[in-house]
Amino acid sequence: MTPILPNNEFKEVLGLIQQGRETALRAVNSALVETYWAVGAYLHQKVSEVGWGKGVIKTLASWLADTAPELRGFSAQNLWRMKQFYETYHGHPKLSALLRVLPWTHHCILLAQSKTEEERLFYIEQSARSGWSSRQLQAAIARSTFERTLLADQKLARPLREFPVPAAGVFKDSYLLDFLDLPERHLEADLQTALIANLRRFLLELGHGFTFVGEKVRVQVGNRDFEIDLLFFHRDLRCLVAFELKTGQFEPEHLGQLSFYLEALDRDHRRPGENPSIGVLLCQRKDDEVVEYALSRHLSPTLVADYETRLLPKELLRQKLHEWRAMLELVEGESE
Repeated sequence: MTPILPNNEFKEVLGLIQQGRETALRAVNSALVETYWAVGAYLHQKVSEVGWGKGVIKTLASWLADTAPELRGFSAQNLWRMKQFYETYHGHPKLSALLRVLPWTHHCILLAQSKTEEERLFYIEQSARSGWSSRQLQAAIARSTFERTLLADQKLARPLREFPVPAAGVFKDSYLLDFLDLPERHLEADLQTALIANLRRFLLELGHGFTFVGEKVRVQVGNRDFEIDLLFFHRDLRCLVAFELKTGQFEPEHLGQLSFYLEALDRDHRRPGENPSIGVLLCQRKDDEVVEYALSRHLSPTLVADYETRLLPKELLRQKLHEWRAMLELVEGESE
């Protein structure tokens, strides 16, 4: 008589098989990328030293197809892409390990759609850390994730720049909430309800490391109860992150309310080993100069971001980034 085994034992076998397949796929991908790197290096050398041109590469592609028809992916276009791949990254040894983690499709997307070394490095690190699929990578580029994150990094106030764990790359200057079906005029309660209803997509927009703790989280101070709109925990920063929602223009007095909530969290909810809580004031609109003044002497680790319900043009974000960098250089020059 065949013994009846519990399903969890079968699931363990399935888990071992799936783990083995994933390990094999990673090894195959690493070997493919290594091969494409070597081919790219060889072609770079031949183009530089012997003067191989497009005609020679086209002939090479045809010869490979005739000689080894079982090979795929070595068309003239792909051979040029391998050369570009090598030339783009060969001077960056720190990237070599990460390059071999990502599938070749990801590299093709980055070579075609990323314009700067800084942008490519950002998406390589984010893809490796978050395990993005090629579709998720394309979506992140289309949603200007790099520009919005870099803007936030440039604007970090001193308490966040001096945070026990580096906070750069975690937050965004503007959060794209195009997945919310909200009218132009809406209340804070409407925004909060919509975010909770679309929590999975909101977590994807927040980025790697955020886990949801709760909505309308109650904190008691004295004999009064207060509610934090949304509360998260960030695994890398090892701290609670409180989001306060404002469906209007940022006002400096909003920071006092958020700082009060952070103090309550740190005194009554923060656990041993966790870092101080961080506050994010999410507004419908903000004046960057007003925000900079308001945060310049603010002591709590806080940032102010706005939210958009439709995608801003990438060039507009790049212009804002250029203007902010120019302003920072001017301020630093005057302080010297």
